[in-house]
Amino acid sequence: MAADLTERPVVGHTPHGQDAPQTEQPPSKAATGRGKRSGAWAAVGRIASMSAMMITLFAALVLIVLPVATGSQTYTVLTNSMAPKFPPGTFLVMKPVDFDQIQYGDVVTFQLYSGRPEVETHRVVGFGATQQGEKTLITRGDNNGANDPEPVREIQVKGKLFYAVPYVGFVANALGNSDRGTWTVVAAIGLIGYGAVTVFTSVRKSRKSRMAGAS
Repeated sequence: MAADLTERPVVGHTPHGQDAPQTEQPPSKAATGRGKRSGAWAAVGRIASMSAMMITLFAALVLIVLPVATGSQTYTVLTNSMAPKFPPGTFLVMKPVDFDQIQYGDVVTFQLYSGRPEVETHRVVGFGATQQGEKTLITRGDNNGANDPEPVREIQVKGKLFYAVPYVGFVANALGNSDRGTWTVVAAIGLIGYGAVTVFTSVRKSRKSRMAGAS
């Protein structure tokens, strides 16, 4: 009996001297899901960081930059006399204004007695004049049933309402009026520093994400 010596390919083996072809396994569904969740959380983190930065910059603009730039003075509502529109704790920014420009319905801050630190913030409800012909203001709190007992002279007026921010005045009261200027500078430095750190962190994370995606 003769043996068949014809060369036949061996199933399951590659020719001698050649490497077996390599095949890549597709990523598992679990790995894909983890990658998507990681990317989503990174996006949420970036949005949160940018939102915090925008809120910080807005707070710095409203509470610090604008009052200083306009020469305004800041006060805090302490009583319910201007409620409900301006309840206790409201942060008031009062801008200097020419006395003749004050109109009926304006909210003004004025000294109770000229030359003394005590002030009141009420609404103008009328006008009067002294015996010498000097123009005066008749004022009343929105929540009061009667006009203020004394007319307000020009020398007493500290400013007219520019804008108001609810509840922020509680923080100002906690810091104290005498140290408000110092705390304003500290707050400005803190807010600017926080904004810079937030921007740096956001840019750094974005750069790392791009590098990881490229690799």
